[in-house]
Amino acid sequence: MDDPIQDCHSVVHTLTSGSPKEQEEAINTYFTPDASFTHPFCRTGSFANSRLLIHSIFRWYKIMSPKIDLKINSVAFDETNLILYINISQVFAIWFIPFHRSPVTLTTMLHLTRPPNSRKYYITSQNDLYQVDQFVRFFAPWGVGDAFVLFWNFWATIFCTILAVLFTPFTWLEQGYAEKRTNKVETRFMGFVEGVEERRMQGFGYGKGNTADDATRKAGQIADGVRSRVDGSEVKQLTQNGTGGDEDAEVRDQQEQFGNMQVISTN
Repeated sequence: MDDPIQDCHSVVHTLTSGSPKEQEEAINTYFTPDASFTHPFCRTGSFANSRLLIHSIFRWYKIMSPKIDLKINSVAFDETNLILYINISQVFAIWFIPFHRSPVTLTTMLHLTRPPNSRKYYITSQNDLYQVDQFVRFFAPWGVGDAFVLFWNFWATIFCTILAVLFTPFTWLEQGYAEKRTNKVETRFMGFVEGVEERRMQGFGYGKGNTADDATRKAGQIADGVRSRVDGSEVKQLTQNGTGGDEDAEVRDQQEQFGNMQVISTN
């Protein structure tokens, strides 16, 4: 795709409403060979030639419902992270199941890549995101799935309301702890709760070389370093002194390396 926001309309309609040959050509044109596909009912993973599985999924999709009534409601492109969000409404009707009709709304999240020295974007992964009351319509049509989910949501809301009232003292304790108005026992208890939460958030590998957490902390340290390195006073000093040698080059290199992580004050 040359322009993801504009081109995605034709890509989506070709994948869903085009002929089998057009569908096949679109997948080969716009998806990378190792692209992945994720849906509430199936997933491919990413590996060499995983695109072949995407061919099979879309082909079966086309067999079940040769005619798709589809509308793109909105498109958003996160250009920094190369993620394209497409909100879609479609009517999916399996022709060999009598009276089957599933009007659903979903958000498709496409992760893109752009090879060096190329202006074209390619899809590395597709993730179809459905609300629960939407994807149940595929296997529980005629309002059955909607009624079940609505009933579940209703009782879950009542359950949350009851528990929120019963645990009101804990809310008071949280607020007092945030405002530093708790006594020693309350402070120790909330410290214990925060400790448990912290370990849960970090995962089971916390404290044992969790590489994801180490990478996050390292990125934070780098970002802090960039901020301190290119703060307003230093930029101003470089500008005033007119030093264009190694220091200017180093600042420029850091700006190029860290991109959006840089924080430069012009005051």
